[in-house]
Amino acid sequence: MHVSGSAGGRVAVIGLDGAVPELAFERYAERMPTLSRLREQGAWGRLRSIDPPITVPAWSCAMTGLSPGALGIYGFRNRRDHTYDRLVFATSRAVPAPRVWERLSEVGRPSIVVGVPGTYPPKPMEGALVGCFLTPSTNSDYTWPPELKAEIEAEVGPYILDVEDFRSEEKERVLSHVHEMTRTRFRLARHLVATRPWEFFMLVEIGGDRMQHAFWAYAHPDHRNYRPDPVLGPAIGDYYAALDAEIGELLAVLGPGVDVFVISDHGAQHMAGGFCINEWLRQQGYLRLEEEPTGPTPMPGARVDWERTVAWADGGYYGRVFINVAGREPLGCVPPERYEEVRAEITAGLEAVVDHRGEPMGNKVHRPEDLYPVVNGIAPDLIAYFGELRWRPVATMGLGLYTFENDTGPDDANHAMDGILVAAGPRVPLRGEQFGSELMQIGPTILGLYGLDQNPGTEVKPLW
Repeated sequence: MHVSGSAGGRVAVIGLDGAVPELAFERYAERMPTLSRLREQGAWGRLRSIDPPITVPAWSCAMTGLSPGALGIYGFRNRRDHTYDRLVFATSRAVPAPRVWERLSEVGRPSIVVGVPGTYPPKPMEGALVGCFLTPSTNSDYTWPPELKAEIEAEVGPYILDVEDFRSEEKERVLSHVHEMTRTRFRLARHLVATRPWEFFMLVEIGGDRMQHAFWAYAHPDHRNYRPDPVLGPAIGDYYAALDAEIGELLAVLGPGVDVFVISDHGAQHMAGGFCINEWLRQQGYLRLEEEPTGPTPMPGARVDWERTVAWADGGYYGRVFINVAGREPLGCVPPERYEEVRAEITAGLEAVVDHRGEPMGNKVHRPEDLYPVVNGIAPDLIAYFGELRWRPVATMGLGLYTFENDTGPDDANHAMDGILVAAGPRVPLRGEQFGSELMQIGPTILGLYGLDQNPGTEVKPLW
């Protein structure tokens, strides 16, 4: 490891979870003067997310330069072993590579980190850290140093980690809580920046993601559930404007001479519907149950005939298909020599699926080893994107093959592959719109600004 002479400046990363290029750069650009000014001063463009484009592990990939395969993290929950029901949440302990602030801690440089997904429970570091939305509650020890928790309560009052039950019909409550959460987080960030030494700052605000899941249909007349509403219709645009104002106040406290990155981990788009992937596997004879579903039947707890089940799946923003391999899973029935044949069969079947109108859905199914140079941990055997992520794969059975009610609560939007990138500052050499930028390039670029070597196994080049 070396530190070069170019390492004198400070860097700030403002993460806007789920911020959408079409909204931030086009539809609401006039309502976002701070972001527009940064774009004029530096570089901006679409930022391609990771595969799969989801919050966990995306932010850790961004800050390490490593893919989900290298990190061994394929979603919020991952298989602990090859049994059928041992899924564990990916906490900070699951991230095997050091992120930017951890690299800086190694050389004694302080950072301030607020709300970055994958930081609970907090690890000792040089500086201050406030845990992410996966923190169980503020009763937990969610800060480093531990005594920072009391300071937060004294400075901003009750700290809001996330919006409780944001997939809800209580739209006014969700709207109010998102704004309150965002104001509180930025207020805390300004306090920490003003009162602590730092060389690297990073904040991730989850509010935009929550707003889009809750209110996308109200803002987009082409959505299948569009319903005009004088209060909820402008909600997303009003939030983007409020977010821009918060960024402006934060930049004023960060001060001059700071290299600023405003990024998002993925975008958003309208949700066309839900495709019941386990129901499809069941209809095709890959998944066998000991009794027919009599109503909505979640996969956990379903009476699966594992000795005759070839494959099963987990849902979410993308589909994870698991093969029941003999000698690998406890009751595996697929001979290892048939593994590739079965994967190919299921891939062809899922990619040929049509939607509820009989039109091609446009699905794409990937093998992990084709996406990632390294595949660590227990990866899904297949990674499936439905309708370019417009369809949400639903694991619950007993709903038919297509559903237009999300099994985790009301939801108007699904993720999209492209987020946003805006970069400006004295050491940012790029100007104007950029093409081909990737989320995983952000961490390596920042490490380069500090003169630090890249993490071993880094899979991308810095932006410059």
